[in-house]
Amino acid sequence: MTDGALGNGVEMLERAIDYTLGCLVEIGERSLSWPTPCAGWDLRALLLHVDDSLDALGTAIRTGGISVSPVPAPFRHDPVRAEDLVASLRGRARTVLGAWTAAGDGDRPLAIGGLPLMACSTAGIGAIEVAVHGWDIYCALGLRRPIPPTLAAEMLEIAHITVDAGGRYPLFAEPVPVRPPSCPSDRLTAYLGRDPRT
Repeated sequence: MTDGALGNGVEMLERAIDYTLGCLVEIGERSLSWPTPCAGWDLRALLLHVDDSLDALGTAIRTGGISVSPVPAPFRHDPVRAEDLVASLRGRARTVLGAWTAAGDGDRPLAIGGLPLMACSTAGIGAIEVAVHGWDIYCALGLRRPIPPTLAAEMLEIAHITVDAGGRYPLFAEPVPVRPPSCPSDRLTAYLGRDPRT
């Protein structure tokens, strides 16, 4: 991984959040039951998961770490309304960026699931989580909106190091082949088990 991709974790997280927040204006009550590229997850479940992921990122930088649990079962029957989900995601995103910005430029170790991981790496991995699920949300809404090329290329570098064959399942499906020429967004989403033609 280049020093640039590693050292710009917080800036990468900010760009990932900006990309993902761009789709929220398209979310309505009817769309919450629509399927997503995440097998078995409807849009409501995915939005709740992204909200939870943002909360975990904020907690990690504020407290110095988080415990990690297996991927939660989809929250299919949660009665949260679309406008409440959107408001929560926007608020959570502001809180997360504020917490990471307040932490300053100094990199420090965090305890993620009991294992040490530097803060800039945690932010970069969090950026992947946020942006790729943002891509999932755009797809669920029927919008073709690739992850911005520079951001996707930086995240692909990190993904190749952090998502290997041994640690892929249940977080990610097997990589999907892509045909050249493919953009960085297609290569990233395919590497993380999504069909970029979705």
